Amino acid sequence: MARRGDHSCCYAADTMSIKLNHTIVYSADKQAAATFLTDLFGLPDAVPWGPFLTVEVGNEVTLDFYDGEGAGSPQHYAFLVGEDEFDQIFGRITERGTPHWADPGHRVPGEINTHAGGRGVYFDDPSGHILEIITRPYGESR
Repeated sequence: MARRGDHSCCYAADTMSIKLNHTIVYSADKQAAATFLTDLFGLPDAVPWGPFLTVEVGNEVTLDFYDGEGAGSPQHYAFLVGEDEFDQIFGRITERGTPHWADPGHRVPGEINTHAGGRGVYFDDPSGHILEIITRPYGESR
């Protein structure tokens, strides 16, 4: 009999790779939030799936936008992008006059950061979630 917490019967730990598949993004207005992201990032339109609007990003992960009831806590979503993609997305941010910051606490407005030898910027989606684009993973410098 397996002990509590012993998952050896259920998983092939030596061969299993773990990847994030999807996450639910609770939104005040799922259509507005999904459209904001797809337009800004140059992605295909969101696809309805049950009560969700799903947006697939380049690494087989979907963001499943959902109309959440009541005020939710802002979440943080960071996207690793190439240099060209950063230029394109940041260009759209500035063209649209979208407020942006060099930090997640919104203390350094109108600037980008250069953490980990790359570039990064934070901005809010229509539901108040803090989105970030970076050109270098922060973990490489830790």
